Amino acid sequence: MKRLGKYFLPLICLAFPAHGLAQINAEQVITIGRNVLSMDDYMLAIQYFNQAIKAKPYLPEPYFYRGLAKMSLDDFKGAEIDCTEALKRNKFKTEAYKLRGFARQQMGLDSLAVEDYNEGLKHDPTDRYFLFYKGVALSSMKKNDEALQTFDHLLRLYPKFEEGFAARASLNLQREDTVAALDDVEKSLKLNRALINPYLIRADIESNRGNWDAALADMDEAVKLYPDQPGFYINRAYVRYNSDNYIGAMSDYNFALQLDPDNMAALFNRALLRFEVKDLINAKKDFTSVLALNPQNFHALYNRGLVELESGEYKEALADFKSIARKYPNFYPVYYAIAEAERNLGNLRAVASNINHAEGLVRKYVANPEANPLDRPTIAAGTPRNANSNPDTEEDEIEVMNRFNQLVTTQDIPQTQLSYNERIKGRVQDRNVLAEPEPMFTVSFNPSPKSLGGVNNYFRALDAFNHGRYITQTLHLSPLQSGLSDEEYAALFKTAENYTSVIAASGNKVRPADLLARGVAYSMLKNYGAAIDDFDRILTSNPEFTIAYLSRGVARYEQARTLEDQRLAMHGIALAAADFDEATRLDPRLIHAWYNKGYILYTQRDYSQAAECFTKAIELDPEFGAAYYNRGLCALSAGRKNEAFADLSRAGELGVLPSYNILKRMK
Repeated sequence: MKRLGKYFLPLICLAFPAHGLAQINAEQVITIGRNVLSMDDYMLAIQYFNQAIKAKPYLPEPYFYRGLAKMSLDDFKGAEIDCTEALKRNKFKTEAYKLRGFARQQMGLDSLAVEDYNEGLKHDPTDRYFLFYKGVALSSMKKNDEALQTFDHLLRLYPKFEEGFAARASLNLQREDTVAALDDVEKSLKLNRALINPYLIRADIESNRGNWDAALADMDEAVKLYPDQPGFYINRAYVRYNSDNYIGAMSDYNFALQLDPDNMAALFNRALLRFEVKDLINAKKDFTSVLALNPQNFHALYNRGLVELESGEYKEALADFKSIARKYPNFYPVYYAIAEAERNLGNLRAVASNINHAEGLVRKYVANPEANPLDRPTIAAGTPRNANSNPDTEEDEIEVMNRFNQLVTTQDIPQTQLSYNERIKGRVQDRNVLAEPEPMFTVSFNPSPKSLGGVNNYFRALDAFNHGRYITQTLHLSPLQSGLSDEEYAALFKTAENYTSVIAASGNKVRPADLLARGVAYSMLKNYGAAIDDFDRILTSNPEFTIAYLSRGVARYEQARTLEDQRLAMHGIALAAADFDEATRLDPRLIHAWYNKGYILYTQRDYSQAAECFTKAIELDPEFGAAYYNRGLCALSAGRKNEAFADLSRAGELGVLPSYNILKRMK
């Protein structure tokens, strides 16, 4: 995929009033869309590509990039369709084959995906990701020999491609060649110890071998890498359970349920473990929770009956067992359970009747298994096994009972987790940070979103501007927002169009208010180049327009984030900081300019100077929660834990909810 250009091309005129779509510079619109795409604002990016398609429907690029945006929103069918449209217009656009193949792979259309990868490989026989994705697709199709040949070829070309070794390890595990799988795991981890799949594959192998300590070490690494994945805690709990570490297993189930309160596997497993340690009240609660989520879960219903039986709740147990018997009349163990409940209720005749019925089912099965199949309900669907469902004759009843009384594990160990690696790059900041700072404040047509804590958005110059009624809309000082709705974006495009018409009709007497309004609209549409042009025009004629400095500072910083040229990016960031300095010179009590400069310094890892700016904002407004939060992050980054905790605690009090998450993780 082609990378972004060296710098952001401003859209001089995005508005398209009476003259129609032909006036749009489609190439510039595509460039803006790509920059917006690099900032992960997929909905807005789609709007730009829509405009380019309307203006020049014969271009393949806007279809391709719109497909990439749709794929990022998990609209795989939409991505497939757009890539097909791109290829209709240019069959040599190889990245469209790659994206369409990837989208098809996500929809389970592996054979079609392989066709796309083969077509792409005709144009570029050594492309790493064509080969990689093709190998994974062939693995999913169980074409193990072809998949192995593909991975072998890939790794001969790219002997340091760690994901390739991990994918081949998964394939070798599928081929039951654990020696080769473990060898590939070692190779992938030698290249990159932060890769998740090798740990999961090796944990699976060691678990099957009963090497619980080794499996636990790998699951520990998986949890460290992805601490927010409930399935990893469930798998580790299974390993801990088999190591007789019941307390550790229970802890993992509890934490998995903190992350995902409706996780049925964690609820069911915890219920079984509670049953085993005789915590009968809570075991029943967990089984009941599972049944609330899935009333067809046969195992939960059966085990709840057993818990009730042991708790002396014989009527409740009987009701559960009879419910099972109605649905699975040939599941003989339930009749023994019914007999036990009836015995405790004093119904001796019913005891004998149910035992005789169970024994009769077994005798008939032994005499003629095909004519008299036994029900073998499954966990997921609760579908009885019968003559029409091809029963598994290799598994006897005792094995079935043992299996559904074992702890349920997350059996589907994630294999190679595909991600579309050919993404547009563009951010100069390190995105792999422990916590993101609260966003900058900017001038917007939208008020601040509601939050638990109050947000001080008073800006003297902006208040005076609104009272002057220079434009029909009200401007607000709000935290930088993204991900607006289609309707909101459409309204912003219309606003920009209207002000373009007003400005064009003004000749040499353009009002700064109209330029400001259009600049704000452009900025919200992430057309930062055009926004900066409008703010520049204001400040050329009125160098003390504080609102324009604050707005231009935000636009300059956001534009700089899209640049690949590091020198240009740093220059843009320096200009943004200078704008905030000028705003505070004109209005020393403008807390948001101090705060915004602190934000920039934080992203540049100048934590000391950033903290000073946040401190200045706090001195001006002791209730400014976001400033406390960001200053707390500065202190953490500098290793000053006590200061950080004090600021984060205060930020939490003032309604900045992420504070509590950081405090919990740090403790």
